[in-house]
Parts: sequence; C-alpha cells; structure tokens
Amino acid sequence: MTTPQEELLPGTRRALLHRIAVAQAEGRAPSLVAAVVRDGRAVWHGARTSVDGHGPDENVQYRIGSITKTFTAVLVLRLRDEGALDLGDPVERHLPGTGVGEATVADLLAHTGGLAAESPAPWWERTPGSLRPELADVLGEQPLLHPVGRRFHYSNPGYTVLGALVEKLRGAPWEEVLRREVLEPLGLDRTSGRPKAPHAGGWAVHPWADVMLPEPSEDLGRMAPAGQLWSTTGDLARFATFLAQGDDRVLSAESVREMRVPAAPGEAADVADGVSYGLGLQIQQRHGRLLVGHSGSLPGFLANLSISVEDDVAAVVLTNCTSGPLVSSVGADLVRIVAESEPRIPAPWRPLPEVDASVLELAGPWYWGTHAYALRLTADGGVSLEPLAGSGRRSRFRANADGTWTGREGYYAGELLKAVRRPDGTVSHLDLGSFVFTRQPYDEGASVPGGVDPDGWRGIG
Repeated sequence: MTTPQEELLPGTRRALLHRIAVAQAEGRAPSLVAAVVRDGRAVWHGARTSVDGHGPDENVQYRIGSITKTFTAVLVLRLRDEGALDLGDPVERHLPGTGVGEATVADLLAHTGGLAAESPAPWWERTPGSLRPELADVLGEQPLLHPVGRRFHYSNPGYTVLGALVEKLRGAPWEEVLRREVLEPLGLDRTSGRPKAPHAGGWAVHPWADVMLPEPSEDLGRMAPAGQLWSTTGDLARFATFLAQGDDRVLSAESVREMRVPAAPGEAADVADGVSYGLGLQIQQRHGRLLVGHSGSLPGFLANLSISVEDDVAAVVLTNCTSGPLVSSVGADLVRIVAESEPRIPAPWRPLPEVDASVLELAGPWYWGTHAYALRLTADGGVSLEPLAGSGRRSRFRANADGTWTGREGYYAGELLKAVRRPDGTVSHLDLGSFVFTRQPYDEGASVPGGVDPDGWRGIG
C-alpha cells in the first residue's frame, strides 16, 4: 500500500503525472502505470489509460519480462552466500552436459558467458514453453557464439541455465524456490509466474494506425527464469527498496551492493552511453546520475525499474503494449524529477557513540611516496582513504575482527589495509596490498621498500 501522496509537493506530483501522460499519449500505450519510491516507501502512484474505462492502480499485474532476471540473480547470490556454489565455478560442475564449456556462474549472471542471445526457433516469447522441455532445446546445437568471458552479449538462455542451476541445488522448481525464498519474505504477494486478476491484457498497437491486436500470453516453460513473471508497481516498489538496502532475510546489503557493481561492459555503442551490467542488474548513467535496475519486454508488455541509490529514489514504469513508450527513459525522468525537485535531505551529523583509541590515532594525513592521503573514520565503523588533492585512488574499508580492514570499492576493492606496529606498540606505517603509507613522505623511521637515502631531502646547491 502506498503512503499518502501529500509526501511529495504538488508541483512534483504534477510533473510526474505530466511525464507519464506524455509517455502514454505519444507512445500510444493502452495503459501506463508508474510509481516512485523514496525513503524506502512508495510515495507516488500514477496511471493513464485509454481502454477498460478505469485507471489501473498499484495492485494491477503487468508482465515484467526480463526484470525476472534480477529475481533469478538474487536466488543465485543466495546460493553463493550459503556456500552451495562459488561465482567462479564453471556451470558444468553443477550441471554437467549443458555444453556451455567453461562459462562460470558469474559469466552467466553478467552475460559474458558467450551464449546466444535467444533460443533456437520458433520465437520463444510467442510460442508455448512445452516446445522447449529440456535445456538442450533452449541452448540448441551451438550454445556458444563467442569465447567465454571475452565480451558482453545479452543472453536469455544464460538465465534459463541459471534457473536450472537453482532447481538442481534446491531440489525444487524455480518458481517454488522464488516464492519461498524471495517473494514471501519481501511481501511480494502480487508477483507470480502466471497472471492473477486484476491484470492487464497485452496488446500490439499498429505502427501506422490507431488500432490494436491482442498478443498471446505464453507460459515460457524452461525460459521462465529469463522473463516469466507478472508483477505490480506496488510489489516492484518494495523490490526496489530491497535492491537498494538489502534485507537479511533474503540477501545482505553487502550482497545486493555486489549486484550493483559493473561486472561486464555494455556493447560498444552502449559503453559510449555509460551503460554496463552487474550481476543481474543493468547499470547506466542518466542525467548525470547512476541508475541501476532492469528493463523488460515481452509481446504485449514493457517494463522498467530504475534506482538511484545516491538520491534514494526509485521509479517503476509498466505498460501493456509491445512497442511504444521508451519506458527506460520515462523511469529515468521520474527519478530525476523527484531528485531535482525535492533533493534528499541528509541525516543530521552525530558524533560516534564510541571510538577505539587505537583506530583514532590512525586518522589524519598519510603519504604514499609523495602523494598525500587522508584516513578518516566512518560512521559504520570502517575507515576511508582518499587523496587530499586532485584525483587518485580512493576507497572505503570495512572493519575485520582482527583489526584490519578490507577495501569495499575501486582499485582497493578486496585489498587488505592494516596498521604495522613496532615492538613498543607505536605505528610504523600502513600496509595496503603491499603499498606502504607513512606519516611523512618517505619517512626514514618506517619500513619504506628500497630504503630512504640517509642524506635526506635536499635542494639544488
């Protein structure tokens, strides 16, 4: 259930309504429904329709196509977090005989496995899944079109294989596992593999005349993990909050953050537009902000989920036509309207409740050679290290139980930072993946690799 729309200013609400009204009219969509999420709650819902005589609300189902892939990716990450698999495992280790070579679980999540974009004919989106009862029917005689791990090539069969992997390791059908492990814990009771009333019908709109043709609604069978689901703006608003914040009942904040990190570049044309792909999530730069989420399409339906984690704003856009509105652009615009009209108000600064004196003494300037850096304590109990001037390598680090820290992002992601102490307990230097940071440039009192010239610093004279 959405929160009162009064939480957004009247001007913002009108701008949002105007944007979807233009999209529905110019895109000639039978209906278009949208929602905006802020502070972890749906704060706006809008709908435009020219058929059925009423506007759909946040509980009307639409088919969401490839947004299904993000749900499948969550199931795979759950298996990884439980230790049932490693993302570096070749798929053949768990599903022998698939013919996908050395493609890893991570390759399939990021569409770098080299698999074909589609299954063999007939067109899988408009024909019964019963025509493809086995994985071999989905993958065909030549599953691989590109060398494994060499390039991004979007693959629907790749996610079918991931769904089969989930079924193999869980010993239950993909949809049953999804309902038990994701939909029920997150309260997504209007998301399902088959439509449940009330739901929209899918339409094809004639490109040169204002007439429509109903599209078939097929059960995709084996291809279900790539695009089967139906959902609502209400459910996808809650799913967006999960993808931004995590939920320990499903996936931790750290694991959903991992999903949002680029794992593969886009195609050449996309790279220029700032588009890449994570682990089950599309990543793009729009209007100067980073958006993560996914789009989806099946005959009769278009869908988009766009999230700006930094702005704490997300948008859901669903429509029931095969082509028409550019829903990814609409979603990005809805995020922009709220983020710019009502920018996020930061939480008030508060001092830390307590601090470890041995960590506090590390705060302040450090030098990598002659490059000046600052180490700061962060509110989450970790530290950050960043250059004092200009560009350079920077990262936040999470604290480990042994007094060290592990990099969370950038060049130092996964690298170990530790304070090296002398026998008397005083700090000699910081070691970061073998790089030595000292309190003074090339501090002669620290263990600087290669040593420090005994004559010290000098001028030209």
